[in-house]
Amino acid sequence: MPGESIYVPSDERFGGSSPQYYYETAWVSGRKKRLRKRLLIGVAGMAFGVWLGIRFGLDFFLTGLVVGGGAAFIDFLVAWRAHERTAVWRGKRRGQDITGPLLRLGLNRRGYRVMDGRAVPGAASIDHLVIGPNGVWIVDNEAWEPGTYVAKYGERLFFGEKYGTSMAKDLIKATTSLAEMLREQTGLDVSVAPVLAVHGAKIESRSGVLSGEGLTVAYPRKVARWIRSQSDATLTPEQIDLLARTAALMLRRMF
Repeated sequence: MPGESIYVPSDERFGGSSPQYYYETAWVSGRKKRLRKRLLIGVAGMAFGVWLGIRFGLDFFLTGLVVGGGAAFIDFLVAWRAHERTAVWRGKRRGQDITGPLLRLGLNRRGYRVMDGRAVPGAASIDHLVIGPNGVWIVDNEAWEPGTYVAKYGERLFFGEKYGTSMAKDLIKATTSLAEMLREQTGLDVSVAPVLAVHGAKIESRSGVLSGEGLTVAYPRKVARWIRSQSDATLTPEQIDLLARTAALMLRRMF
């Protein structure tokens, strides 16, 4: 198309027919409606605050301002958070830039090693590799459009209408390849478990974590805690160091 670079491929997420484009257009056009709603919430909150002030002998004007302003601010936070949850799907943020810091925050001080952006020979690149006292995990990031539900029926995971295994074939292949390489190079009997950090979609679980078909899916903020809760292996600090050094040598850094 005229004006496009012949060296940089166009991204359909920013085209005029993509779901992301329609979502952004609807978000911008809905600004006045959101502001009107926020104003009504603020006025209702202020009226309630005035009533509270009169009822309990407080400064009713100040109480009304505080309650009304607080109600409007909460509405702003709810709208902002809903929009921010789609940032990875819209291409405004990278999933690994969200999940990586959360993993390091929750795991580094507990004896785990976290590596970002590695390429597994013969398999797909991975976003994060976690090695710790209770095992080894590959954590990848995936984003879905708003309204997508991740659920478990029986032993099967579903991402909308798609099976979990069909959505994570490359991730599962990478865990199998990496486990074989680590066992061969270190002599340790280790397995590697796949974890999918979910951005944008709604996980049908109170805990924000679902496991099935050998795959675990979780919100990014839940991954570190879930990893700490597992007890599939017992690795010494020396073994963790050996696995980390071996992985650093074998897996080429991607970013």
